[in-house]
Amino acid sequence: MSGPSLRQLHAHHAIHQGGLSGAVAKTEEVEELLALKEAEVARQAADHLIEYWETRILSHADAEEDGFYQEVTAKNPALEEAVTRLKRDHELLRIIVQDVKSMLTEDGLTSEVLHQFHALLAVNAIHSRDEERLLFQKGVNQS
Repeated sequence: MSGPSLRQLHAHHAIHQGGLSGAVAKTEEVEELLALKEAEVARQAADHLIEYWETRILSHADAEEDGFYQEVTAKNPALEEAVTRLKRDHELLRIIVQDVKSMLTEDGLTSEVLHQFHALLAVNAIHSRDEERLLFQKGVNQS
């Protein structure tokens, strides 16, 4: 059984907004440090950004998959396809994070890494919007 913050739209939305705004701020920090030619500090900030994605965004995704999504589909089996698509979004986020970690290890902080950080932001924003629209429609899960 998932916690109440996952089952209530306003609380779930706040989790999404908080996670995304933190990721945006940390991404901007990496870019600002690069613009200031602070390569080493920018690399450290990129490592912290990856850690943030893992501990804040992906851990939320894990929590959704480990209970919330099962509860949603148990209440409304018609949402199974939507949940499958949302799980794929999570997998895309995990893949991009792993790719960024490899890129940082192999090539350092490159423009391609920054592109991937922006891809994470875009996928996450679309995912959150879709999840809120699909799973919280007409009071389905606002208990």
